[in-house]
Amino acid sequence: MRILGIFCLLLALGGCDSLLFYPEPGQPFTPGKAKLEFRDVTLITADGLKLHGWWLPAKKGVEVKGTVLHLHGNGGNLAWHLGGSWWLPEQGYQVLLVDYRGYGWSEGKPALPAIYQDIDAAFKWLDQAPEVKGKPLILLGQSLGGSMAVHFLAQHPERQRQLKAFVLDGVPASYRDVGRFALSTSWMTWPFQVPLSWLVPDGDSAIHSMKQLNGVPKLIYHSIDDQLVPLSNGIRLYQAAPPPRVLQLTRGGHVQTFADPVWQKVMLRYLEDPQHFDGLRRLGEIPNYPAPPNSEDEPPESP
Repeated sequence: MRILGIFCLLLALGGCDSLLFYPEPGQPFTPGKAKLEFRDVTLITADGLKLHGWWLPAKKGVEVKGTVLHLHGNGGNLAWHLGGSWWLPEQGYQVLLVDYRGYGWSEGKPALPAIYQDIDAAFKWLDQAPEVKGKPLILLGQSLGGSMAVHFLAQHPERQRQLKAFVLDGVPASYRDVGRFALSTSWMTWPFQVPLSWLVPDGDSAIHSMKQLNGVPKLIYHSIDDQLVPLSNGIRLYQAAPPPRVLQLTRGGHVQTFADPVWQKVMLRYLEDPQHFDGLRRLGEIPNYPAPPNSEDEPPESP
């Protein structure tokens, strides 16, 4: 009990945000390494912080189909998460990828609820961007970025109405569960993961806000192989979501969805008609690797 008391004191003094956010400073590489056109952008939050982001324009010569706001997960910085959206410019979608406060080159320190101001700043930047006007807007939220986006949209229904679609990828249903997992990864905190996780505020968790997202179609990706955020999270969010909604089961590790061209194509098909697309559920029934020799789009039918 003495050890438990010490851990509780440390968490209380340091805050619970250390269980949710794992930022990395700096910028190890840029989209230029992937031969992508890009420019650095600066966003200003309501509390005066400067955030760093990347703007990826649609590939030259390709018709612009829309804009994707990409909110990444809780570890690293922009460079770590480029894999979620690098492929979109070639398909006609321009992308805004933003580092939250304390990540990469962004000022400040990540914390709830202040970090919601970062999402607000991203929307306001897009409101003013001439390239975005008149084009459909899509929100892509991966892992914790998706969780924060669910709560933000519930608090700002006017932003829901701006969106053509909301794509969630490997999103945890509960902040507290994220904290519990973080505690379970160390032998020092493993025995206390349950009581200490209760120090993490859970009121803003996606599961509590999802039912309020009745103004936007939702595509929920979740891998049946995800060891960090188990499939039960995606199922719970799907069950809580008002229609139109699609639960698309995938294969592979946590938020590795778009490393597989199959799931890229599923998203592109979904964006053609978010109101009526019902998913390609059979794709989750078999492994994606090795790639099937007879199809670029879909694996063969399961036996």
